[in-house]
Amino acid sequence: MTKLNNLFQPIKIGKLELKNRIVFLAAATEYCDNGYVSQREIDYMAARARGGAGLLVTGMLIPSYMGGLPLNVLYDDKFIPRLRQMTDAVHAAGARIAPQIGIQYFWARSEGAPLEEVGPSAVATRRNSKPRALTIDEIKQIVSDFGQAVCRARDAGCDAVELHCGIGYLISRFLSPLTNKRDDEYGGSFENRLRFMLEIIAATRQLVGDSYPIICRISGDDFMPGGNGLEDAKQVATALEKAGIDCIDVGAGWHESRRPLVHMSVPRGAFVYLAEAIKETVDIPVIAGYRINEPRLADSVIAEGKADLVGMARALIADPDFPNKAREGRFDDIRPCIACGHCLDTVMLGAPMACAVNPQAGKESQLAMAPAKRPKKVFVIGGGPAGMEAATVAAERGHAVTLFERADRLGGNLRLAAAPSYKGEINNLTTYLETRLEKSGAKIKLKARAVEKTIASDNPDVVIVATGASPIIPDIPGADRENVATALDVLASVKQVDQRVVIVGGGQVGCETAEYLAEKGHEVTILEMLERVGNDVGITTRWVIMQRLHNAGIKIKAGTEVVEISDNGVKAKRSGTVELIPADTVVLAVGLKPNNELAAKLKGKAAEVHVIGDCAEVNKIASAVEGGLRVARNL
Repeated sequence: MTKLNNLFQPIKIGKLELKNRIVFLAAATEYCDNGYVSQREIDYMAARARGGAGLLVTGMLIPSYMGGLPLNVLYDDKFIPRLRQMTDAVHAAGARIAPQIGIQYFWARSEGAPLEEVGPSAVATRRNSKPRALTIDEIKQIVSDFGQAVCRARDAGCDAVELHCGIGYLISRFLSPLTNKRDDEYGGSFENRLRFMLEIIAATRQLVGDSYPIICRISGDDFMPGGNGLEDAKQVATALEKAGIDCIDVGAGWHESRRPLVHMSVPRGAFVYLAEAIKETVDIPVIAGYRINEPRLADSVIAEGKADLVGMARALIADPDFPNKAREGRFDDIRPCIACGHCLDTVMLGAPMACAVNPQAGKESQLAMAPAKRPKKVFVIGGGPAGMEAATVAAERGHAVTLFERADRLGGNLRLAAAPSYKGEINNLTTYLETRLEKSGAKIKLKARAVEKTIASDNPDVVIVATGASPIIPDIPGADRENVATALDVLASVKQVDQRVVIVGGGQVGCETAEYLAEKGHEVTILEMLERVGNDVGITTRWVIMQRLHNAGIKIKAGTEVVEISDNGVKAKRSGTVELIPADTVVLAVGLKPNNELAAKLKGKAAEVHVIGDCAEVNKIASAVEGGLRVARNL
């Protein structure tokens, strides 16, 4: 067993002692209750406290009125009792808590006042957005608001606070020469651009004293042309230490920077170098974060002196028990974050945060597990993510479960989804689901095809059908030619692909297949009927995929209808004109259809039949995993 000698050593932030070096980083959830901390959020944070993290940083609490936006606020004493409930729950579970205090882009002078987008200057960096420059009086009020909010956090029993000074939010906009064009005492020189942040710290210290721990989150590099880079961040860190800050949490980039930060294509630990550089500059503890989702990597960051603590957000959303499992050496039991961006996508769309691989995230009470009241004989047909999750949960609850898979291994289309070079994290999910299934005690039968006869003879109490989906073959002349393959066949390497490739369909599968082939040296063109490709890709990931397609030299023709496929290529209509696009191989990626034939045959032949995953409705990993869990927990 690999022993983690560094990650579980205690450490102090100021006078606050933490039991280990793992920090649950702040992440937006949209769980709030009209500005108040909700019971849902308390349950969510308590689960991560029980999971063993040393310090939990809450999602951002805004120190001013936010006009009904779905964000937690702390501009009035009336919000203290609910925050104290969260604090008490975290303390009862053995962890420490620090609310993150910050203002994003919007602000209102007082309760009931209009919400405005504001900044140091009227400089727009976000799409369709131009802030109003704050007045001196407004700046002074915001400084006071921050200090009062920190006082309220202390009064709610919080062990520390984190001031958000990074990722393009209000304080970092004052720090950046890109967005701060003021000609008064808050703009111009580096010292003047620091003033807003330092006044907030000074006002806070005046109210809470020198001993109350304050953490500052900064961007080690804004990754914005004309903004602050690493050398500037080092100067900011030095100023923070001089101002009496107890710890620096080093992030990366701004939300609008065109550099992937937490995406699957970003290597693990890619931005630890930023924390390392800051640590070499200051003598206070430094937190490293971003794409650290593996315990041995986390331990090595501490061992090699690159940071004092390791921050994880999505890794602990995916598995709140990550720290306890890591400490006990149960690495294979950690449910892996696959960096798919589903958690970010849900929040960006204004919905409560959800995790693709952990349906219980944010639903800890709603989806709590209990042993089965009466054990049943359960057959699960299909070994993809939905089937494996259903079989595992049912077996863990005490049912007698047999899973049937017609292929010679488990995983279903997950294995094909992992084919592109940068999507290896999905293999980690497949391995986790297999390992957990094997440990659950469920029987696994591979190469199992005659399941109807088995069901008829063995008479199970419950049959869960999770037979997945198959490619749609469009009604296009020539779609059955020898030079035509489906995207799934290409990703499975069961069909030969020649040099020039046209991919029919520009959804996520088509885009990823295009890049997969381009990496192998093929000349690739994507044809999409809609006016843009990647429509089914998450909002926080689509721009990354588009960037990768461009960098790979892949041609994209949107608004294009395929008329016919021939031996020479594809006839396609665009803007009323038909053209021949030469191709040696044509790849169909127009979508999937449910494999629901077995489910239809079983109606009336089994006592209880459930249909889950893609064979119920073609959807994403999140839907498959949650569908499997929900069916199994209700048996």
